[in-house]
Amino acid sequence: MAWVYLVVAGVLEVVWAVGLKYSEGFTRLVPSAITAVALVASFWLLAVSLKHIPLGTGYAVWVGIGAVGTAFVGMWLFKEPATAARLVCIGLIVAGIAGLKLTSNT
Repeated sequence: MAWVYLVVAGVLEVVWAVGLKYSEGFTRLVPSAITAVALVASFWLLAVSLKHIPLGTGYAVWVGIGAVGTAFVGMWLFKEPATAARLVCIGLIVAGIAGLKLTSNT
């Protein structure tokens, strides 16, 4: 169950990162509130998952999910460039996340 919490925490990291963009420096109420709730929930689920997953693995996976997810959302919603080099680098992050999961004892 710890890995499920960690994945959900990573997805919520994407939500709050995108929310930062929509909140326009916390000047818009609804996006700011969504960002704050997602941030707190993401950190809480990360903390819960770290009861059973090693710190280095859990944190790296959480950051990786957030980075990859946010990069893809940026390409999709904000028309950020999806160059071959950028996609290869994102693929390397995904490979790292998979490697950490495969080598974890939990």
